[in-house]
Amino acid sequence: MMPDPIQTALERLEILGRISDDPSRLVRTFLSPANRVAAETVGAWMEAAGMETSHAADGTIRGILPGTDPTAKPLLLGSHLDTVIDAGKYDGALGIIAALAAIESLPEPPAHPIHLLGFSDEEGVRFHTTYLGSRSVTGPLDAETLATPDASGRSIAEAIEKEGWHEGATTIHYEPRSTCGYVELHIEQGRVLEEAGEPACVVSAISGQARVTVSLDGLADHAGTTPMPLRRDALGGAAACILEAEAIACADPPLVITVGSISIHPGASNCIPGSARFTIDLRHPGDERRLHHLTALEEKFAAIATERGLGFHWKLVQDDPSAPCDPALTDALLEALESVSGSRRSMPSGAGHDAVALSKLGPIAMLFLRCREGLSHHPDEFASPEDIATGIHILTRFLARL
Repeated sequence: MMPDPIQTALERLEILGRISDDPSRLVRTFLSPANRVAAETVGAWMEAAGMETSHAADGTIRGILPGTDPTAKPLLLGSHLDTVIDAGKYDGALGIIAALAAIESLPEPPAHPIHLLGFSDEEGVRFHTTYLGSRSVTGPLDAETLATPDASGRSIAEAIEKEGWHEGATTIHYEPRSTCGYVELHIEQGRVLEEAGEPACVVSAISGQARVTVSLDGLADHAGTTPMPLRRDALGGAAACILEAEAIACADPPLVITVGSISIHPGASNCIPGSARFTIDLRHPGDERRLHHLTALEEKFAAIATERGLGFHWKLVQDDPSAPCDPALTDALLEALESVSGSRRSMPSGAGHDAVALSKLGPIAMLFLRCREGLSHHPDEFASPEDIATGIHILTRFLARL
């Protein structure tokens, strides 16, 4: 008896969920030992499904299922293998495993070759710059990106040279318009589907995203002897900036602004902070509004710093435009969605995905699956077996009709 692809997919999710750099929580970051093991594990599953496998030095894995039409361009499927710190087991991994299950469920070989990609980095945890894996397949990373340091000071280029998966590595690269598109399944990471009582929907567009690091420099001084009017408190300035960012975002939905990391120096309870560093993550589905708010935020922060006598530095780390999904691929996904679930719901994605990087090559489309309470980037992240089965059926129907 042939194994059930859906049950196999659920078992594979559990296996990947146990591959971690930290035994007490799920952590897989760019070029970490666990990320390498995860890629090797997925590669073995691809080979068992009859796919030709290869990997890049940066840890991205690829499986190729040949098509019956020698003139047909390949269809790309995939998602990412890396995780955030203390992650759930569905973000990224589910997209790879569900796509593999759909490939294994096809009743006959497809006309188009299918390339399944497991990207080494999407979350950007280590270097605070996302899509390193998926950006790399669209062309070499630029010199500025390669020079980006991690917390230890090691650059991306140095990390790939010293920590990369070089044994048997090859270049995984696609030229623009060399594929017929990229399709990604992902958990919604929101509550819309749960509120609607629907298991899945198609994505209409992916919001643009900007990441910034902000530095404020004041003067470290004695907490007991320095009067309030004479202080150059960097943390006080950072707090004012953060509250300003929150007010701007609340006043213009669907704009969202997040400060996810902050550090101060010297960091003693009896010392006025002399410097503060924090991050900004700003997203909006409309690029014009996103860029407007990005400029306004920098101006507001600069004014706060000047008013408080603080040095100010703004560094744009990443700036990704919004990525509209392709109408033809989206319609095909909607037809598959409707045939399986009876729904034709679509909505934009506030989260970034590897599809943003792949949009430089050609058309993209995405399928969202419901996740419990919209919770993601958390160990309690959950998609039900029934919804996962629905997603696999939708992908299988889509691939069979392609």
